[in-house]
Amino acid sequence: MAAAAAATASSGLIRCATGGAPAHGHHQVFRCSAAKPSPLALRHRAGRPAPLQAFPEYDRVTPFDYDGEVDGGDGDDHPREECGVFGVVGDPDATSLCYLGLQKLQHRGEEGAGIAAAGDDGTIKLERGLGLVGDVFGDPARLGKLPGQAAIGHVRYSTAGAAASLRNVQPFLAGYRFGQLAVAHNGNLVNYQALRNKLEAQGSIFSTSSDTEVIQHLIATSLSRPLLARICDACERLAGAYSLLFLTADKLLAVRDPFGFRPLVMGRRANGAIVFASETCALDLIDATYEREVEPGEVVVVDRRDMSVSSACLVPHRPRKSCVFEHIYFALPNSVVFGHAVHERRNAYGRALAEESPAPTADVVIPVPDSGFYAALGFSQTSGLEFQQGLIRWHYSGRSFIQPSQAIRDLAVKLKLAPVHGVIRGKSVVVVDDSLVRGTTSSKIVRLLRDAGAREVHMRIASPPVIGSCLYGIDTPSEGELISNRMDLEGVRRAIGCDSLAFLSLDKLHTIYGDEAHELCDACFSRNYPVLPTVPEPVPELVSAFED
Repeated sequence: MAAAAAATASSGLIRCATGGAPAHGHHQVFRCSAAKPSPLALRHRAGRPAPLQAFPEYDRVTPFDYDGEVDGGDGDDHPREECGVFGVVGDPDATSLCYLGLQKLQHRGEEGAGIAAAGDDGTIKLERGLGLVGDVFGDPARLGKLPGQAAIGHVRYSTAGAAASLRNVQPFLAGYRFGQLAVAHNGNLVNYQALRNKLEAQGSIFSTSSDTEVIQHLIATSLSRPLLARICDACERLAGAYSLLFLTADKLLAVRDPFGFRPLVMGRRANGAIVFASETCALDLIDATYEREVEPGEVVVVDRRDMSVSSACLVPHRPRKSCVFEHIYFALPNSVVFGHAVHERRNAYGRALAEESPAPTADVVIPVPDSGFYAALGFSQTSGLEFQQGLIRWHYSGRSFIQPSQAIRDLAVKLKLAPVHGVIRGKSVVVVDDSLVRGTTSSKIVRLLRDAGAREVHMRIASPPVIGSCLYGIDTPSEGELISNRMDLEGVRRAIGCDSLAFLSLDKLHTIYGDEAHELCDACFSRNYPVLPTVPEPVPELVSAFED
């Protein structure tokens, strides 16, 4: 804890209050206090927040274009989680465990994966590639290149533009005057462009279009010491969502933004190895016991030389703003996220939806697989209607954009979602989905069910209408593409072609969370954004030295 204390003294960090310590070794649990922020944090907050409409580029999830990857036309109407992170320290099989953990987090990113490992010689090595985790590391020789007892990994989606680019696949690994540093990031910085402009004006050169590289530059250019102080110094200048893992030759550090937008949990294996992950399902897979969340505004430091664990506060935590879409759609149902079992939250959404918007003429309730399952089950339990699996999801169909004509693409939809005719034919069907974004998938499902003989189709959506894009690490369409932002309820119903349509109301969603409702980020439903973009300073025009 001496190092953490020294960092606190040198950078003006907030001290942390010590909580109870578990039975394992040197581990101490800390909770960030609401002490005064450092002068740097105050200066940062004095920046000029801007209304969202001043930022047309924020019409998408990110203020920048990672590589501009397109959706691919795979027909999935859901927003996409940008990233998942996993790290382990203190285990001789760290790289293999990291590989397994990333497999379990595959749903959080399917376009690229990477692992950085710290060897016993103090050298960090990196392997990464485009595609699924199993594709990138399908050759055991790639994992064999990553020996060591500490590793961090990352899976990612990308956003709008051209083909996926290897240069933006994380972790990022860089060398600077104090050694090597690898970083994996889940989230999105809303002041990325302002920070990048300033760094470039000071001489920094960027090799990617990812906001994560800004964090590396801020750490490298910080005058604070030791590393913990440099990381805290850098993070005090960040605005937005970030759950970060850092790896050095002898330490693994986990950092979470002061609002706690994105999840980050900590666990421990029986041999004492410490594990960090975006979701607890990854801990379960490798037999690690969940211990706690990394607190909003906290940095946890694990020294792999003696496996001591210490903690410090970056800045005082703000009012917690946990992303409610983690519970609605992103996280796996067997995860615990933000202290709640995901499947229980989804079941509660379905029960509340049945109370608010019953379908008295219906015969059967079916989910849109897979994320609609528990909400549909809750709807069935409250309404008394029979629950059936009326749609079967085929997980091996690939992307439908490769099909040569619209008629063939329409057939490809039936490959991905197949109706069970015996459940549907002649019935009045309630279809429960977790969310409705563009409306494209819902309209195809309605048509599919009618073609299978459904007498009536009643759509029930276990979340409020999505009317705003996300700024904090979720790939959502532009607001002009959000069907509920363009149409009223009846307009949406007509557009997707169902007999009736209802959403879970925002008030009812808040009621489910009770006293914790104010701790949710629901900006996609309310457009109440906890952190707005900061206006970038104008970039001075550069004049070539070769011009007259």
